[in-house]
Amino acid sequence: MKKTGFLFDERYLLHETGSYHPEVPARLQAVYQGIKEAGLLARLTLIRAGLSDLKWIEAVHDKEYIKRFEMACVTGKSTFDCPDNQICPATYETALLAVGGILDATRLVMNAEIDNVFCAVRPPGHHAEINKAMGFCYFNNVAIAARYLQKEWGIKRVGIVDFDVHHGNGTQHIFEDDPNVFYYSIHQHPSFAYPGTGREFEEGEGAGLGFTKNSPVLPGKEDSEYKRLIKKDLFPAFESFKPEVIIVSSGFDAHVDDDMSDIKLSTEAFSWIIKSVVEMSDKYSNGRLISVLEGGYSLKRLPELAKNHVEILLDYK
Repeated sequence: MKKTGFLFDERYLLHETGSYHPEVPARLQAVYQGIKEAGLLARLTLIRAGLSDLKWIEAVHDKEYIKRFEMACVTGKSTFDCPDNQICPATYETALLAVGGILDATRLVMNAEIDNVFCAVRPPGHHAEINKAMGFCYFNNVAIAARYLQKEWGIKRVGIVDFDVHHGNGTQHIFEDDPNVFYYSIHQHPSFAYPGTGREFEEGEGAGLGFTKNSPVLPGKEDSEYKRLIKKDLFPAFESFKPEVIIVSSGFDAHVDDDMSDIKLSTEAFSWIIKSVVEMSDKYSNGRLISVLEGGYSLKRLPELAKNHVEILLDYK
């Protein structure tokens, strides 16, 4: 059995988005309950978040953007940059804790104190651009972790796998000219889903050309299409790139019971995806894998999906 970390902090629940918003504290409570009720907490290395040093956020986001975000929260604004981004006075500090917890978890992985980790954080991050909040996201958690690996640990090849049903526009744009970060995303086709990016021809720019790969999926597709595309697009890409560390944007909103998409994945398909990524981490990156929660809005399904996800990281079954 692997030594798996679990990042969870009750302060992540303090980011309030209003009663009609899909990205609510109850999502994280559902994730935690699924893991707790399965009796997995005793098998995990529990991680509590610390506030991130601003220098790591500034490695990705403009300083003026960070100040704007802080001031919007401090002054009691209810939205930031677009109506989807509901905020409250605690949102800025909660976002700092999300980043800080992920960096703490990453350090534990790099020090070989744990093999891999599931970071149950909010707010999510993969839509956040360098200078703009989008799609419930304020700081790009995964992108900051990748920059941290590059700058603090000297990692030359970071692989990012994003299986949230919405394309991670922010993560792609942040690294599109960087040949040392390979970004792979499988998501609902941008003609039918937010944010309208992530087409097959988007492959990076400049020195980063060829280090972005998108697998858009048409509405109504099921497990077989996801498995086909991941085998066709991700497997050979990582075989060539050979990431030293893998970061996963783990969004569970492609599930058939999740109202946020028209993709029809089964619970088993999510298990297959993370099993495949774990196998790649064992093959290329000495098992070093950092999984970070993004979307997933079915409170009915999140407990089961999170439990399965952690069991696979643990290599428990």
